[in-house]
Amino acid sequence: MRKVSGSTDRVVVVGAGLGGLACALHLAGRGRQVTLIERGPLPGGRCGRDDVAGYAFDTGPTVLTMPELIDEALAAVGESLADWLHLTALDPAYRAWFPDGSHLDVITDPPRMAAHVAEVCGPREADGYLRFVDHLRELWRLQRSSFIARNLDRPRDLLSADLLRIVAAGGFGRLQSRVDRFFRDPRTRRIFSFQSMYAGLAPHRALAIYLVIAYLDAVSGVWFPVGGLHAVPQALAGAADKHGVQIRYDTEVVRVTTQGDRATGVITGTGERVPADAVVLNPDLPAAYRLLPGPGLRRRLRFSPSCVVLHIGSTQGYRRTAHHNIHFGRAWRRTFDEVIRHGRLMSDPSVLVSNATRTDPGLAPPGRHSYYVLAPVPNTDTAPMEWRDGLADGYADELVRVLEERGYRGFGDGIEVRRVVTPADWQDAGLAAGTPFAAAHTFAQTGPFRPSTIHPHLSNVVFVGSGTQPGVGIPMVLISGKLAAARIAGD
Repeated sequence: MRKVSGSTDRVVVVGAGLGGLACALHLAGRGRQVTLIERGPLPGGRCGRDDVAGYAFDTGPTVLTMPELIDEALAAVGESLADWLHLTALDPAYRAWFPDGSHLDVITDPPRMAAHVAEVCGPREADGYLRFVDHLRELWRLQRSSFIARNLDRPRDLLSADLLRIVAAGGFGRLQSRVDRFFRDPRTRRIFSFQSMYAGLAPHRALAIYLVIAYLDAVSGVWFPVGGLHAVPQALAGAADKHGVQIRYDTEVVRVTTQGDRATGVITGTGERVPADAVVLNPDLPAAYRLLPGPGLRRRLRFSPSCVVLHIGSTQGYRRTAHHNIHFGRAWRRTFDEVIRHGRLMSDPSVLVSNATRTDPGLAPPGRHSYYVLAPVPNTDTAPMEWRDGLADGYADELVRVLEERGYRGFGDGIEVRRVVTPADWQDAGLAAGTPFAAAHTFAQTGPFRPSTIHPHLSNVVFVGSGTQPGVGIPMVLISGKLAAARIAGD
């Protein structure tokens, strides 16, 4: 593993996203003097918060898995998750709704889930589910220590007995084909393969190794913190501050200064120079490279699809919904191709609806409800749509209509607050291709082929976040923070 050479006593971390915060905690726990510089007024980066008329909306991820990784970052400075966050296990983790009017809960207790699958889809499908769970556990076991939680510098770093076991387990086949070996019902096939979109790929094109996302979502458990997902970066920042990390909000870094092959510090928007023995960059990877001298990120990346998100504050509540709901359209493969390959909006959209106030009523005024509605759409590289010229509101109206057709009666009439976030907004926030999901996890952008956590030429510049190894999602970003810290601390 390449490590930062020389003195690493003073570290500047640019960006207080989850990866930057985790990295700061791991470094502080190893005795480094850490300065964390954040351009916004709050920690979190994409995991932000928007307060409107008494409603509190999470602006980024809404699904929390593997909270033990939060505990690991806190433990680096001697703290415990239980002292900083109150988590509720979601049961069900999801409720999946299908065009025929049926629904299937995703329960993360396999015996209970098997009984539920048997009731809805039949005993043969339940048997397939139990075999599938065993397969997911084995894939996760093989990948976690050897590939996911490890800095990979070159393809030969992959060579191990575990790689051969993954090949034998079909990990480099197609995800949808692997799922179809266990399930026959189109409903179960969908709920255990849609997660490939988190990796930026359609299920019929993603590698089967990304079934580990289904393991995290559907087997290991899904939680929700009191105060919403933004409570996670608030907790990490609070612990970092308590243990000596100097956090500077409302301060923008405009340039990293260098001498030879080393960074020497950063320059802020006011012209102040902050010296450093090592620099960690948490902005979206192309934006991070623009802070460095030279031509920027030379490699052309393929980016994941984007999304439109509606933040809805409403008078309407729905008893049949769960905290997280997935509403599938009738079309399946066609809709992925529309978004990813053809750059079109889904003609028959599948949408995620998170109803956070079902678990934490304090996120809305008394008697009110909040909804987070997410629909995948093309990124701005695939299709530079005119989101600012009426398309945003028009598509939001369309999604409201779709939800009303799928059981949310009177949804439009109950809206008190509506915020629409589009690829244009993600782009304005500095996210390449207008997507919050970073580079897609194609084979050429996976493992050692994904941009590294250390700069190829500047020996003490390290990257953290979803654009680098191991990839997208809260667990992976927290792991990237630990991997970046290991480059600097040398362990």
